[in-house]
Amino acid sequence: MAKKSTIFFCQNCGYESAKWLGQCPACKEWNTLVEETVVTGKTGKSSKKTESLAARIHEAQPVKLSGIKTESEIRTATGFEELDRVLGGGIVAGSLVLVGGDPGIGKSTILLQVCKNLTEKGKKVLYISGEESLQQIKLRASRIGSFGEEMLLLCETSLETIQGVIERVQPEIVVIDSIQTMYQEDVSSAPGSVSQVREATSVFMQIAKRMGISIFIVGHVTKEGVVAGPRVLEHMVDTVLYFEGDRHAAYRILRGVKNRFGSTNEIGVFEMCQSGLKEVKNPSEYMLSGKPQGASGSIVSCSMEGTRPILVEVQALVCRSNLAMPRRTAAGTDYNRVGLLMAVIEKRIGMHLSTCDAYVNIAGGIRMNEPAIDLAIVLALISSYKDIAIDEKTLAFGEVGLSGEIRAVSMAQQRVAEAKKLGFETIILPAVSMPSIGKVEGIRLLPAANLREALKYL
Repeated sequence: MAKKSTIFFCQNCGYESAKWLGQCPACKEWNTLVEETVVTGKTGKSSKKTESLAARIHEAQPVKLSGIKTESEIRTATGFEELDRVLGGGIVAGSLVLVGGDPGIGKSTILLQVCKNLTEKGKKVLYISGEESLQQIKLRASRIGSFGEEMLLLCETSLETIQGVIERVQPEIVVIDSIQTMYQEDVSSAPGSVSQVREATSVFMQIAKRMGISIFIVGHVTKEGVVAGPRVLEHMVDTVLYFEGDRHAAYRILRGVKNRFGSTNEIGVFEMCQSGLKEVKNPSEYMLSGKPQGASGSIVSCSMEGTRPILVEVQALVCRSNLAMPRRTAAGTDYNRVGLLMAVIEKRIGMHLSTCDAYVNIAGGIRMNEPAIDLAIVLALISSYKDIAIDEKTLAFGEVGLSGEIRAVSMAQQRVAEAKKLGFETIILPAVSMPSIGKVEGIRLLPAANLREALKYL
C-alpha cells in the first residue's frame, strides 16, 4: 500500500532532504527549501516494470559519432526580427524555450502574435492555456488580428491529457501558458509546486526532443525577478528569455539569459501598442528622444548588446550635500562602478566630490553595465560639477582604469558607424582604438589616452 511522506526540496537546485535546513548543502543558498508531500510504496506492478526496463536496456545501443547524419540546421522565422535575433536566428525544431517576466509585461501577447505569424505561413500551432478560457483567448486574439486556420486552442492543465492531444494532433509549435498551472496526477503535490513544475518540464522536454516539436513555456517570476519554481527548470530548457521593463511604460526589452542555439548577449526592443507588441528596429533613436539641449551633466555613449550598438544618454547630477555622508544613486548602471569612477576623478583629476551628492541615470529605462560607458559617466559627472554643457553632437565611449587611463573596448568601428548614422559629429574615444577604426569621413574622432586628455576636448 502506498504511503505519504514529506520531503523538502531546494527551489534553487532541486536538492532533496528529509528534514528542513536553513542552508541548502548543495548550492549553499539560504531559505530555499520548501516542503512537498510525496507518495511512496509498492504498486503491485514490479514484474511488469522489470520486463519493460529490460526491453528498454536491450533496445538502447550506443551510436558512433562519425555515423550520425545531420541535416543543415533549419530555423523557422517568428515574424519578429527582434525575437529572431534573441533566439539566434529563429525557432529551432525540437527546442524548449522558457519565457519569463513580470505579470502584465506581455509574455502571452508576444507568443500569441508569434502564433498568428506562424499560422499565416501554414504552420500548425497548438496554444494550451491553463489560466484563461477559450473565450478570453479569443477576445485577446481579436485585438491582435486575424489568425490562420491552423491555429488550435486547448484549455487543459492535466499533463496526461495534454500529452495525448499533442501526439494525436501533431502540431509544429506548442505554447504552454503557463507551466505553473500544469499538474500530473501521479504527483500528489499541488500545481505550481517544485515537484509539479519539475515533472511538467521533464514531460515537455521529452515531447520536444522525441517528436521534434518546438515548445514555448510561459513562466511566472518571483518578487526577486527569477522564474518561480526550482532553478533546475532553467537548466532543463534550451533557451531562457526574460521580458524586462515597467509594465506601465510603453517599451519592453526581451533579453536572452540562456541559449543553446545562439548568443546570450542579444536583446530585442518592443513597444506595447493597442494591437499588441510592435518592434523597435532602431532603439538608439528612441533612447535619445527628448534629450535636453544646452544642459550640463548629459552626454551620449554607445554600448554593445551582442552585435547591436545602442546609443544611450548618460545623465549625471552633482550638487553640494548637507548630509554627513553624501548620497550616491545610480539608475540603469552599476552603483559600485559609479563610486569607483568618482574615486578616480578625485585622485587623478583633483576634483573634490566627497562633499557632493551624485546621481547617475541611464535615460530610457534600459540597464547598461558595459565598461564602455565609463568615459561617458566620468564626463557627465564633471560636466555637472562644473556646470558646463557638452555639445549635443558629441559622443564618448571607453573603459576607465584606476590610473585614469582610457582603455580600448571591443567593436569600436561598429560604435563609430552607429554614431555617424544618427548624425553625431564628434566622438571622444580611446587612443588605442584608433588603428582599428582608421579614417572615417564626415565625423571627427578625438583620441584620448587618459582622462586629462579627454577633458581638454570639452
